[in-house]
Amino acid sequence: MEGAAEEPATASATKEQLGLSKRAQKKLMKQKMYDVKKAEKKAEKKEKKKLHKERMQKDWEAKLSKVASEEEKMKFIESRRALRKARMDKRAQEREDKIQRLTQAKLHGQNIVIDLEFGHLMNPTEVNSLVQQIMYCYAVNGRCSSPGHLWLTGCEGNIDSYLNRLPGFNKWIIEKESRSYIEALKDQKESLIYLTADAETILEDLDPKKLYIIGGLVDRNRWKGITMKKAQEQGIQTAKLPIGNYLKMSSSQVLTVNQVVEILLKFLELRDWKTAFFQVIPQRKRCGAQGENGNELEGEAIEGCENLL
Repeated sequence: MEGAAEEPATASATKEQLGLSKRAQKKLMKQKMYDVKKAEKKAEKKEKKKLHKERMQKDWEAKLSKVASEEEKMKFIESRRALRKARMDKRAQEREDKIQRLTQAKLHGQNIVIDLEFGHLMNPTEVNSLVQQIMYCYAVNGRCSSPGHLWLTGCEGNIDSYLNRLPGFNKWIIEKESRSYIEALKDQKESLIYLTADAETILEDLDPKKLYIIGGLVDRNRWKGITMKKAQEQGIQTAKLPIGNYLKMSSSQVLTVNQVVEILLKFLELRDWKTAFFQVIPQRKRCGAQGENGNELEGEAIEGCENLL
């Protein structure tokens, strides 16, 4: 199936490759193959869903056929309808509660900004990865009892296009800004703090009056120090999470965007950095943890990539 799908993608790509450098051609082919595999995966998921639905229908019909009288059948059907209605009512209430929490967060929640001005430094696969992380950030924030107020700044170009492909993105209760944070939040410049591993200041607490910025960059370690340099050029404050006080890392203190957001949200809930780190950072990414008694807890080396802290 894969081989058959590759031919049209290759033919289509050949026309577009005219006049492109070898590097650009390779990048284009990689994106084409990614699109093909994505379409195949989507079709496979759709087929599995269809088969599951058919199987559930057959199971239901088999159970119904075992009921002797019409009266018993009606009771059985009504019972199922009642259960379905209860589930739907519960989901509707959960959605309503989530909307209320996120609406309140826009007024009183901790401001967390994801800086999306690095789109030109990422290839389409990396942009897609970042968008998936942002989707996870929104989902995690929505489940919090006291969510933060999320911002997406510099939301334009490829990143904006990918985000708008997400189902329901236009209904997200979140600040979406095409402008950079330095422009959109110019009246609050003194309150901006960029989180970067290269900062000297260690973040001890979260100040509700501050706006914490996270670099939206899936960099694969290609762009070391870029967020620190940007913050210095803009004249805004910088800080780093106190990871070194609780965990020993094998290399740089690197986490994905969604992990950083989740750590901040956990700290807002628990007011405890150590617990927040241990609940969010997977053990496979931990080289070791420094406990309060000085004993080292074993773990595995962190695998660096997306967001520098």
